[in-house]
Amino acid sequence: MGDQKEALKKIITTLAVKNEEIQNFIYALKQMLLNVEANSNKVQEDLEIEFQSLFSLLDELKEGMLMKIKQDRASRIYELQNQLAACTKALESSEELLETANQTLQGADNQDFLQAAKQIKDSVTMAPAFRLSLKAKVSDNMSHLMVDFAQERRILQALKFLPVPSAPEIDLGESLVADNCVTLVWRMPDEDSKIDHYVLEYRRTNFEGPPRLKEDQPWMVIEGIRQTEYTLTGLKFDMKYMNFRVRACNKAVAGEFSEPVTLETTAFMFRLDAMTCHQNLRVEELSVEWDAMGGKVQDIKAREKDSKGRTASPVNSPARCAQSPKRMPSGRGGRDRFTAESYTVLGDTLIDGGEHYWEVRYDRDSKAFAVGVAYRSLGRFDQLGKTPASWCLHLNNWLQVSFTAKHNNKARTLDVPLPDCIGVHCDFHKGVLSFYNARTKQLLHTFKAKFSQPLLPAFMVWCGSFQVSSGLQVPSAVRCLQKRNSATSSSNASLT
Repeated sequence: MGDQKEALKKIITTLAVKNEEIQNFIYALKQMLLNVEANSNKVQEDLEIEFQSLFSLLDELKEGMLMKIKQDRASRIYELQNQLAACTKALESSEELLETANQTLQGADNQDFLQAAKQIKDSVTMAPAFRLSLKAKVSDNMSHLMVDFAQERRILQALKFLPVPSAPEIDLGESLVADNCVTLVWRMPDEDSKIDHYVLEYRRTNFEGPPRLKEDQPWMVIEGIRQTEYTLTGLKFDMKYMNFRVRACNKAVAGEFSEPVTLETTAFMFRLDAMTCHQNLRVEELSVEWDAMGGKVQDIKAREKDSKGRTASPVNSPARCAQSPKRMPSGRGGRDRFTAESYTVLGDTLIDGGEHYWEVRYDRDSKAFAVGVAYRSLGRFDQLGKTPASWCLHLNNWLQVSFTAKHNNKARTLDVPLPDCIGVHCDFHKGVLSFYNARTKQLLHTFKAKFSQPLLPAFMVWCGSFQVSSGLQVPSAVRCLQKRNSATSSSNASLT
């Protein structure tokens, strides 16, 4: 009976998974139907716009050419009319002169003949007919304004839809995830000289495998990529995976997206446990600020509760009873807040194996600051570095400046420049806890210990503030330094 139940449960699980796949596919098909309708309307509108633009251009060219013909015709008519008027006037003058000469010749016996003949001779010399050019100033040939659109017509007849670029292929072998950067490499299946640029899209997800159709995180878009690779830098890996896809674009159209790929973005992601931190620390996400009035506010709230017949213990305070849905379960297992001079706040994610890295930037004017790790059993009165349950770097700015490594109430002064941002690297299985200048990756100090319990990131601040950066991968420079120093013994390990 039991085996049959298990078999039936497996069948139910398989059917449920298959049903979800079919439902997702149905959703995709419906979406594609809508997309086909919308996209066909869009390309039809684009086609109308392109042809209207072409028609407008041809109309403009036609108007310009017609104007040129009209201007040339008007200019030639003007010149010919002027020349015709001049010739007509010269002809009239010449005919009058001819008639006068004939009359003079008929009266040759007249005593005034010689004088009249001389006048006619002088008039002929000055007559317009003899100074007039009998060659037309302009031609009546208009062939220079004729057009032949045979070549252009062939080009128009050869017009086709612009070929859509092929979908690129992402090369997982060449792609790389390191140092909170992702380098994605792709190639085109066929050579295409008309590709103008590429568009890369990515999004974060907690699901392994092919990207799901329905995802909470939106696609982030990077346009105008000219090469077949791109590096995303300065990423915060606050989710386990990232989906990527890329498509090629020419001058007018974008191709289909590549097959999406999923890359693992392993990093140590944690938040600060605001439920158990010291009352004088104000925690907001990954930022902490000293608040001198914090304890007094809690005392006022406690007295208000006491006046209502309820206990004033911080354990029963509303802040303890109602945990923010954004916070992960407390790593301290329901312990009380840190109190007295233990101005401490812990991370909310346990370290029980592997390598982890995080950074913290602190206010240089803080009177005291510490960063390190601690067991979750760290007492509510315990200060970081003063018990066997914690390891830290401690900065003291009160009275005199000191920068020390502390563990089990032992301290070693560090002769290194004070960094404004400290990187913490913890290799749990090897028992190595190292601190670095986060900017230069200079090693500040290394603890070597045999951790007997899971660890939590630990911080302390007095009269100051700090901000934590999580979701970081172990930097390559840190890994190299760890390998280089793994075979050598260091005096830094004396505080284990």
